Parts: sequence; structure tokens; C-alpha cells
Amino acid sequence: MLMYIAVHLQYLTKEGGVMSASKSTTLTLRIDPGVKEALRIAAEQEHRSITNMVEVLIRDYCGHNGVEIPSQGQHQRDKKK
Repeated sequence: MLMYIAVHLQYLTKEGGVMSASKSTTLTLRIDPGVKEALRIAAEQEHRSITNMVEVLIRDYCGHNGVEIPSQGQHQRDKKK
């Protein structure tokens, strides 16, 4: 059985600060209940929300695998094309 998890991702500045909440988007995905529980435990151990933990994990993966994360301004320009 898969469960749904909704993640509210925020854009971070290069300095690590979070931009305004209006500069975020919602991501809804299906996830195995055991993986969700592991995520909850990991987030709790890091004193993070599940949403923030997902974003940290995505950013870590991208950093280790050469995937560029566009800045908020770059993302908005690309959407207009």
C-alpha cells in the first residue's frame, strides 16, 4: 500500500536563507508507508519538518550528482519562455 505525501518546497537563497512563502510550490507524491516513516524519523532526528527534510535530501542528491538547481529568478524566466 502506498501513501500520499504532500511536500511544500521553498526556494532558498544562495546564502541559505528561505525566500518568502509565496515563492514556493507544492509537490504531491506517492510513497511506501515504511519509507514515509523512515523520513519522519530522519526529520525528527535532524529537528526538521518532513518538508524541509525532503528538500535537504533533494539538494544533497543534486549537489552530489551534478544536477543544477535553478535560482528562483531563473526558474521564473524559464517558465515565461
